[in-house]
Amino acid sequence: MTPAPNSSGFALDAHEIVTAAVEIFEESGLDAVSMRSVSARLGVSPVPLYSRVGNKDALLDAVADRLLADLAPPVKADERWDAYAQRWARELRIRQRRARDSRLLLWPGREAYVEASRPLLEAMRRDGFAADAAVQACRLLTWATVGFGAIESGIEPPPRGRRTTRPGGDAGGVTEADAEALFDIHIRYLIEGIARDFADAAPAPRRRTRR
Repeated sequence: MTPAPNSSGFALDAHEIVTAAVEIFEESGLDAVSMRSVSARLGVSPVPLYSRVGNKDALLDAVADRLLADLAPPVKADERWDAYAQRWARELRIRQRRARDSRLLLWPGREAYVEASRPLLEAMRRDGFAADAAVQACRLLTWATVGFGAIESGIEPPPRGRRTTRPGGDAGGVTEADAEALFDIHIRYLIEGIARDFADAAPAPRRRTRR
């Protein structure tokens, strides 16, 4: 398929269209992204964009995939699955916060999440998890991280001058430092629960019988 020409005579491809949409999204949020706004930035009519990327929903899916691309950090040598899971969840949260508008990333069924979870799945399988248990754990970590980010985006800081000894312990709001601490606690509790279930499901070692 021939790329759509822009006003300068250069052909546009899908990558350029998605790049323009990502720029608009990062500057002005999800509601500002439309076929018309993207075409205006590129200097073309909206019509040829449909032949390159599909409709607006397809364009937004492509923007989300771009923001989540290459999400998974590399696994370190001899790194246990639980340590890697903490780093993996933090990186997902960083990507989500960078997006500014969490609505775009809220659908945890996106193919980009599946791709991003593969190194985590491999780390868990290497450490003895059954395939279905590893998939379940990855899904729990993804949903917990994305859900936390969605809630975090709408919180308000507490009144000035008020302090509590526990992060997030002020009913009046949450500071950015509180949110950081709460996320680490949130993911740690989840990982500890997954580790406990994994240990409980492991077969007991067989005792040697004396002859």
